[in-house]
Amino acid sequence: MANLRAPSRPGPGLGRSLSFSFRALVSAVAVAVVFFFSLSFLFTSRTESSHLSHFGLGSGSYGIGTTRRTMLALKSDPLKPRLDQIRKQAEDHKALALTYAVFARKLKLENSKLVRVFAELSRSYNDLINKPSYQALLPSDALSIDESVLRQFEKEVKERIKVTRQVISEAKESFDNQLKIQKLKDTIFQVNEMLTKAKKQGAFSSLIAAKSIPKSLHCLAMRLMEERIAHPEKYSDERKPTPPEFEDPNLYHYAIFSDNVVAASVVVNSAVKNAKEPWKHVFHVVTDKMNLGAMQVMFKLKDYNGSHIEVKAVEDYKFLNSSYVPVLRQLESANLQKFYFENKLENATKDTTNMKFRNPKYLSILNHLRFYLPEMYPKLHRILFLDDDIVVQKDLTGLWKIDMDGKVNGAVETCFGSFHRYAQYMNFSHPLIKEKFNPKACAWAYGMNFFDLDAWRREKCTEEYHYWQNLNENRTLWKLGTLPPGLITFYSTTKPLDKSWHVLGLGYNPSISMEEIRNAAVVHFNGNMKPWLDIAMNQFKPLWTKYVDYDLDFVQACNFGI
Repeated sequence: MANLRAPSRPGPGLGRSLSFSFRALVSAVAVAVVFFFSLSFLFTSRTESSHLSHFGLGSGSYGIGTTRRTMLALKSDPLKPRLDQIRKQAEDHKALALTYAVFARKLKLENSKLVRVFAELSRSYNDLINKPSYQALLPSDALSIDESVLRQFEKEVKERIKVTRQVISEAKESFDNQLKIQKLKDTIFQVNEMLTKAKKQGAFSSLIAAKSIPKSLHCLAMRLMEERIAHPEKYSDERKPTPPEFEDPNLYHYAIFSDNVVAASVVVNSAVKNAKEPWKHVFHVVTDKMNLGAMQVMFKLKDYNGSHIEVKAVEDYKFLNSSYVPVLRQLESANLQKFYFENKLENATKDTTNMKFRNPKYLSILNHLRFYLPEMYPKLHRILFLDDDIVVQKDLTGLWKIDMDGKVNGAVETCFGSFHRYAQYMNFSHPLIKEKFNPKACAWAYGMNFFDLDAWRREKCTEEYHYWQNLNENRTLWKLGTLPPGLITFYSTTKPLDKSWHVLGLGYNPSISMEEIRNAAVVHFNGNMKPWLDIAMNQFKPLWTKYVDYDLDFVQACNFGI
């Protein structure tokens, strides 16, 4: 048991040694930690100071009104989103301008100016972004933003955006097909409105030019009337027996109804000069009371190669009164007088298509005398009706040799294709017209018409004319004029003549061939461009003027044709 002893305790020297070593270790660690934190603080301070100095934020400028911000402040800078927004707007509008430029090239727009404008706009955004003064704003890692520079940048961007939007707005119609179509429709509508108005004004002006009496023609009528008043014994046929030739059915008789002295004389002159036996030709000239004296003087001033000329006034035919003639009775209607004589442009141009029918001449009894030929010349069997705007170029006696096959009216037909058919002259929506007539029936022309007066009396054509004229008092069957009632009256009693007898259109159609005119027995200046007017077509006017009696003193005194 002696060997089993308690452990021995360390000595005082060993304890002191261990305690000293532990304290030395703790001190060293503490010194190292302090030294490390000191170095770290110094390094951080210098680095931060150098970064702030780089952005101009010195250590002595912190406080109210400072323009320097720390890294933490920069991350929440309100100018940064504003800059991003401005930059995005600039990029978007730059891309928009480029897109429009590309689209303009694809569309091959005739105005290549648009392509250049959009390309220039796109380049202007690039130039703005690349400006040296704005380069510091744009890097994504920029730590600060100069607010004054930003304002200037925003101002220039907005100016360019405004210009871009304005150019796009102006050029939009070049790219937007729907807008193009709508604008085109609006333009067409406006042009149509202007065209309609111009047509009405033109038609009205043309009507005035065509129906007005030229100064020289008025002068001639006045001078002839003056001569008639000064020497009544030379020109009056009163109390003189009627020459037998005027009622001789074996001679060639012509009916001319006119208030135009020169026009009537040209018709007679041309017929006489081209007649093989002029002494066998009788001309029945009927005018109104106002022009009777002038007509009497005109046809007494010269000898017409032995032909016979009767001059009378419409008032000399006593049966032509309002109780017998529907047109004269209708003229007394207040509505009809208003339709014709209301002196207002808007009323005169309401119906442009048929404006010519508003001319009161269509209600003149002179214009309707053609429907009373059998009663005016009861002893005649055949007669040739001539308008006062025609010129005779050949001997017309061949017409009297034509077999009329029991027909009343010998006339040249004017239809071709769908033109000049009955449908164009009458109202086929009216049940009476629709029932009685064929809308495709061929129309014929007034101006040179050969009438068999015996057949006329047999067919009672004047009574037929009266029947239809009375029905048309309110103008629902046809527009006014003499051709529609003529087409109705002689619907089944017209014999077509060869077209060379009567060539029409010299008063409106410049494309008539001269060969066709040379072959014609009669040429007709139907239309507004009458040969005695300044608006006559120059290529056709000589056909008429060569039969004017320029050697007469009265014609020379009035400077007619100058």
